[in-house]
Amino acid sequence: MPETTAEPIQVVRNNQRAGDGASRRAEPSAAPALPGLDAAPGAGAEPPPPPPPHHTGHRDRLRQRFLTTGADGLQDYELLELLLFSAIPRRDVKPLAKELIREFGSLWGVVTAPPDRLRKAFNFSDATIAAITVVGAAGLRATRQQVMKRPVLAGWDALLGYCQAAMGHETTEQLRLLFLDRKNALIADEVQQRGTIDHTPAYPREIVKRALELSAHAVILVHNHPSGDASPSRDDIFMTKEIARAAQALGVVLHDHLIIARGQTTSFKALGLL
Repeated sequence: MPETTAEPIQVVRNNQRAGDGASRRAEPSAAPALPGLDAAPGAGAEPPPPPPPHHTGHRDRLRQRFLTTGADGLQDYELLELLLFSAIPRRDVKPLAKELIREFGSLWGVVTAPPDRLRKAFNFSDATIAAITVVGAAGLRATRQQVMKRPVLAGWDALLGYCQAAMGHETTEQLRLLFLDRKNALIADEVQQRGTIDHTPAYPREIVKRALELSAHAVILVHNHPSGDASPSRDDIFMTKEIARAAQALGVVLHDHLIIARGQTTSFKALGLL
């Protein structure tokens, strides 16, 4: 038999390869997803952003109202909000401002509140306490400057306003001495004694001695009643007579004795007790 070659075998192998490639090319691709069914609703999509807090922009609006209308256009708690903005930068402070006024009775009561009470009742930091009470300190100093070195009789209402601001919200009694020169101008304002909630001591000799040291011609006694009742007690009347007697003996005039309670002022002179 004639010798055969391997060529036909090679062709078959090539055909197998070609067939394999065709087979691979003929494999169907994945079926395209039908419109509207390519993904579950919301799958892979970012969630919508949360709605902004209700107080977003409130600070800017409140500042603008203040700049446009002044303090008269704002409630007390809104003025306190403005004050709290700088101390508490990232919080809705409206509820806090209202709670502070309920606790201390008024806007002035808040800004003149004892630091210990602010710390214990509201857990405020020193920075927040300073931001609140510096306003009261600045207001009281400005009020005091309006009466110092000026005749008290010409500015009697201003003097009463200062005494109310300085003592009307105190929680313990204190005795304040206002010293006058011969023109009845206020030359010194000093707190001589601090007492308890319903009593403060007064020492006639010490009062007269201090008046002589200042070359004062007259003195006005001022003390407060934290109870809220500005009526003089029997002890108040007796003490006043003792001080007036000691002062007169050394040429010092007791001009008046004022009792300060929250929103009330009683004058011994007006009552005929001096």
